[in-house]
Amino acid sequence: MKIMVCGPIAGKGVDEIKILQKILIENGFQVINQLKAEEMNYSYIDDFRNKKQLAERIVTSDLKSIEKSDIIVAICNEPSFGTAIEIYYAKKLGKKVIILNEQAQPSPWPIAFADQIVKSKEELVKKLLKMSF
Repeated sequence: MKIMVCGPIAGKGVDEIKILQKILIENGFQVINQLKAEEMNYSYIDDFRNKKQLAERIVTSDLKSIEKSDIIVAICNEPSFGTAIEIYYAKKLGKKVIILNEQAQPSPWPIAFADQIVKSKEELVKKLLKMSF
């Protein structure tokens, strides 16, 4: 089972993704790391308006990572254009989507697209272990 973790990249979001990737690897899961190339960690960029080519490379890379995955785990503690589109794309491809919301979720959108909703990293690992084959 190949898992991709997505979520907001800006600010500390990239750290949250890396922490969750590490937890999943430590629990024996195969993680698709869309951040492995240095330019894919774009948390330091405040404005993409003059970076169209970089934006296209990042989006293309993320979409390919979703295609390689069986399950998408989406960290949805705050709004993110990218995470929303990744969830939608994954569902269109028939992938399973698990939403990790450690805080209240005021939007119906991620919940409506979720196959599973978890409220903690521990609950996520337990659900994934039950899904393992």
